Amino acid sequence: MSLRTPAADVFAAAGGYDAFIARDPDGPVPAADLVGAVFKRLVDLLGAVVGLLLVLPVFPLLVLLIRLDSPGPVFFRQRRVGLRGRVFDCHKFRSMVVDAEVRKEELAHLNEASGAAFKIERDPRITGVGRFLRRSSLDEFPQLYNVLRGEMSVVGPRPQIPSEVAAYTPAQARRLQVKPGLTCLWQVSGRSHLDFEDWMKLDLEYVRRRSPAFDLRILSRTIPAVIERKGAY
Repeated sequence: MSLRTPAADVFAAAGGYDAFIARDPDGPVPAADLVGAVFKRLVDLLGAVVGLLLVLPVFPLLVLLIRLDSPGPVFFRQRRVGLRGRVFDCHKFRSMVVDAEVRKEELAHLNEASGAAFKIERDPRITGVGRFLRRSSLDEFPQLYNVLRGEMSVVGPRPQIPSEVAAYTPAQARRLQVKPGLTCLWQVSGRSHLDFEDWMKLDLEYVRRRSPAFDLRILSRTIPAVIERKGAY
């Protein structure tokens, strides 16, 4: 039986996650109770299995469309930061050209996001099929595999890349006290139409208010938000 390699810690140079958030005068948010944590994990497993079964019928079509649209692999794997600053491989359907990461630096002057984020509404790296996948959020479905592995949750703050997390303040890093998710308060509140500070405030609000009932409330708002495509690009 193979063992997983210990995940890298974005905050290792700062003495670890606990030492970094200790610099925030407000301190950490209280941890979830054991019963709530177990219930959330069971809901995550059920949600991931049901989600994978739902996407299975359209999976061959999505694979074909991505293959025909542009050269490159069907899936895109990127290092993202999860619970307590631990780095993991996040999976998506590829929605950009294969050299998108290389071209990111040359497009830096077009960045429309504030703070530790990178967003361009008309990003030239996005493929034709990729634009549809992003607006419909279908590109995120492979992350159900991350949910099964326990690296992500169905509901939780969206994961960012290590270079963006490295720019966090200790207060912003408190959003990493929970697992990242497929959907979140930010996603159902406007997504990319919100600036970085508002995004962080919504994530911290989720961390403070997290509960099964609050998760269900966010899930109930997710489908309408996906249909409206507000802030999705």
